[in-house]
Amino acid sequence: MSTALRSNSDQIFEREAFTVRRNPCLVSLALLALGVFFAGARLHAQSFVLDLPRPSQHALLTQRIGVTDITISYHRPLTNGRKIWDGVVPYGQVWRAGANENTTIVFSDPVTIEGKPLDKGAYGLHMIPTADQWTIIFSKNSMRIQVKPQAAELHEALTYDFDQLKPDSAVLTLRWEKLAIPFKVAVKVNDVVQQSLHNQLRGLAQYSWMGWDDAATYLLDNKLNLEEALSYEDKSIQNEERFDNLVTRSRVLRALGRKDEAATAQNKALEGATPLQVHLLGRQLQADSRQDEAFAIFRTNAKKNPTQWFVHSGMARIYSAQGDFDNAAKEMKVALAGAPDQQKSYVAGLVKRLEAKEDINK
Repeated sequence: MSTALRSNSDQIFEREAFTVRRNPCLVSLALLALGVFFAGARLHAQSFVLDLPRPSQHALLTQRIGVTDITISYHRPLTNGRKIWDGVVPYGQVWRAGANENTTIVFSDPVTIEGKPLDKGAYGLHMIPTADQWTIIFSKNSMRIQVKPQAAELHEALTYDFDQLKPDSAVLTLRWEKLAIPFKVAVKVNDVVQQSLHNQLRGLAQYSWMGWDDAATYLLDNKLNLEEALSYEDKSIQNEERFDNLVTRSRVLRALGRKDEAATAQNKALEGATPLQVHLLGRQLQADSRQDEAFAIFRTNAKKNPTQWFVHSGMARIYSAQGDFDNAAKEMKVALAGAPDQQKSYVAGLVKRLEAKEDINK
């Protein structure tokens, strides 16, 4: 029994005992009063030892932005025909943005909320509603922002959703009754990923060529810290020299303007490459807008390995770029005949595009 409850019950008992001393006939009534008091106190209490259903059910929602996880834990009250705004939820008062325990939100990395920076961590989420402006509060007054409520379709149960998903942001929206309360959460994805790479490459990933190669490729493709990308690639090659990391090293060196070294790395990659790897290098060169080099590789590969289905795909790309769609379609049909089952649908789509005289390189 809590201290407050025990204190209240003691006071009641003392008053009833005094009355009983003066009138013994009231003993039964006194005991009945105590019984009703304790029964009423227990009737509405939440069980502390059992997991039982609750009127407002718990929900957990997680959204990843980049590599940052955002998790909101809340309970979902129902409208049940009640007046919610300035009724169940009074205007001008702090509200726990849900039911039962406080609503909480956890950010695994630093974020911005409506453009304002907020450290990573766990926060209680509270709101102060008014008719035309809401205040969103993150616990301990770490941050307060103001947003405008919006009209919405009826939501019987209070709901949080992540809307307007983008690579570096999302809008977290509370919806209940016919109102929506949105606020934007954004992440500096590249900054977070670079720090994450540092941390991950201190673990098991450091012992594999692939971890370093993937990290270098991310930095290269996103035009970030190319010197660090080269350092990562060198460590990948130290772990195990492969066609993949030699090609990536060549790409990083070219991005750094070191073309002679880039050519040396690419030639070394080609020395032990399989016909498929050669074809994939050509496709990578196309992705890097190095079309002429890619076509030279496709031609050489087709001469050396005429029985491989994918070399005909490479030749089809050359003809397509030249506007010779008849020969391009012819080559692609040869590729289709030899392609493995899991590739046939994709190659068949390329045939249709060529027959429609569409350049498949665009």
